[in-house]
Amino acid sequence: MKKILMLATGGTIASRAGDKGMVPQSAPPELLGALEKFREYYDITYKVILNLDSSNIQAEEWRLIARSIYDALPDYDGIVITHGTDTMAYTASAVTFMLQNLHKPVVFTGSQIPIGSPLSDAQSNLATALAAIDHDVTGVTIAFNHKLMRGCRAVKVRTMGFDAFESVNSQNRGEFFADGIRLVTERFPLRGERCELKSDICNEVFLLKLIPGTNPEIFGRLRGMGYRGIVLETFGAGGLHYQRRDLSAPIKRLVDDGIPVVVCSQCLYEKSDFSLYEVGRKVLATGAIQSLDMTTEAAVTKLMWALGQTSDLEEIRKIFATNFAGEITF
Repeated sequence: MKKILMLATGGTIASRAGDKGMVPQSAPPELLGALEKFREYYDITYKVILNLDSSNIQAEEWRLIARSIYDALPDYDGIVITHGTDTMAYTASAVTFMLQNLHKPVVFTGSQIPIGSPLSDAQSNLATALAAIDHDVTGVTIAFNHKLMRGCRAVKVRTMGFDAFESVNSQNRGEFFADGIRLVTERFPLRGERCELKSDICNEVFLLKLIPGTNPEIFGRLRGMGYRGIVLETFGAGGLHYQRRDLSAPIKRLVDDGIPVVVCSQCLYEKSDFSLYEVGRKVLATGAIQSLDMTTEAAVTKLMWALGQTSDLEEIRKIFATNFAGEITF
């Protein structure tokens, strides 16, 4: 029987209706009751570390979650984190980078409907998360709607549907069917024999989505606000405008001053390639860092984590050129 720690952080799965809308509860009886049923198959310990709507979970909470996981790893076969769905992809991606050389399963899950509702997807998602540990799916994973997705590849794509998450530019790690589980055995080489906690992270990263006619002055304003890194969602395969409103010049000034600018595509699927068009090559000429087929969530959290490790731009380039946990395809 696998020994499993469940860390609760709040979210819809633990919520109840209040006077001002849904509010998470630290230990709703319906959740505790579900765990009693699962204890027939698993040795489960339940611990509350946060009680927040995931919209309120930020870098400080990521550090707490990563530290709680790290401290518990020696004593458990795997760890489940219940979390709100809205920022789960950011948290799972951040924790992926914070826990280097992770040898055990760490699984995030939640639900679209509170566990107290008869129509809730919570018990099914919990069962999927527990099964991921039972099958030794190591590393950080999101379990949702009978699917297992790498934590640094999952994106929330639906607000109401039960199939809320998709694994973008990477196949699912596993899927559950009536006749059993189908796992993908892809693993990435670990860089050490023991897991390392590297939870230093920089919150001064800004995500900017371009629109036609974006004012170039925005980059100077962001620098004046103290941002140390920028992730830029550009058009299509990779491009931005330089006629009338030249965006490439202020980007180059930031890079020349040692501020990393990471560029990705606004398109959800497939990689960016800034070498294809003139409008993309002007971006590369600024010294911006390509994120290729990384999700926006992964690009943002990887830059935040990279800036927590170093302020040297060349070192940050090396970090983005390294595939730590399957977040990028070369």
